[in-house]
Amino acid sequence: MNQPMKPTFAQWSRRYLMNLNLVAVVAVLVYILFFTENSIQATYHYEQEAAALQEAVKIEQDSLEYYRQLNTQLSSDPYALEQVARERYHMQRPHEDIFIIK
Repeated sequence: MNQPMKPTFAQWSRRYLMNLNLVAVVAVLVYILFFTENSIQATYHYEQEAAALQEAVKIEQDSLEYYRQLNTQLSSDPYALEQVARERYHMQRPHEDIFIIK
């Protein structure tokens, strides 16, 4: 009567090998996304590190700009030179007393 048809090799390969290809592709993608140098976690870590380094560069540039302005001011204004010498280095004139309050 109605016997089940025996699948041909083409039908069998279409049914099982295509699924194996899909599994292989998914496995490779999972490996790349989670276990290599280009993984999501590593990428996030690198972005955080880059942001921290950019912030450090910004702070250093601000400090550099401050010292450039101070250098320009000290080379052109003798009063500013005296003020820096007194405040930072606790220098004094002869016969002058300095009180340092911390």
